[in-house]
Amino acid sequence: MAAGVTPTRGNMRRLQASLRLARRGHDLLEQKRRILMAELMSRLKDAAEIQASVLSMFGDAYFSLQMANIAMGINRVEKIANLVPEEEHFTIRLRSIMGIDIPDVDKIEPDVTPVYSFGGTSEGSSSVFDTAYVNARKLVSLIARLAETETSVVQLAMQIRKTLRRVNALEKVFIPRGERQIKYIADVLDENEREDMTRVKLSSRRA
Repeated sequence: MAAGVTPTRGNMRRLQASLRLARRGHDLLEQKRRILMAELMSRLKDAAEIQASVLSMFGDAYFSLQMANIAMGINRVEKIANLVPEEEHFTIRLRSIMGIDIPDVDKIEPDVTPVYSFGGTSEGSSSVFDTAYVNARKLVSLIARLAETETSVVQLAMQIRKTLRRVNALEKVFIPRGERQIKYIADVLDENEREDMTRVKLSSRRA
């Protein structure tokens, strides 16, 4: 017997409507999960590519910084580097994917216009420092893209986990329970109907 269910036609209609809604919700959630999984796989691929670019650019930036230190001296490079303003103007927008807010960071262009004075530097050393500066800007740009992509991956993974839990709850608990309850009510109503027919036949024979 299905606990807590009174075998009436009204309850059967209510359970049937609830079951249809649950199946519809299951289909929509499963569709959402597939879309999010496709987006996650794409973001994971992007993250792997950006990580490789960051490692490569980090090597280039570090090498060019070493060359600037050799050509100009560490103290002079540090003094000029302190004149370069910190990157503070990050524009972060939110883009919705299936109701999830995904960060979208505006691309940071590696500005080649010097923001420092060349006082005390020679023509050759300033060129070396320019290279180090541009490589550092490229590295900052890549790091911003990596942060955007990895944050998106985390948010998508969390939402996929929540969606999967809901899909499983509907698929393995709510829908099977509703089907059992409906079957129980149908069996009881059929049995009652057969008993009523039997009583009617017996009554008609006695008459």
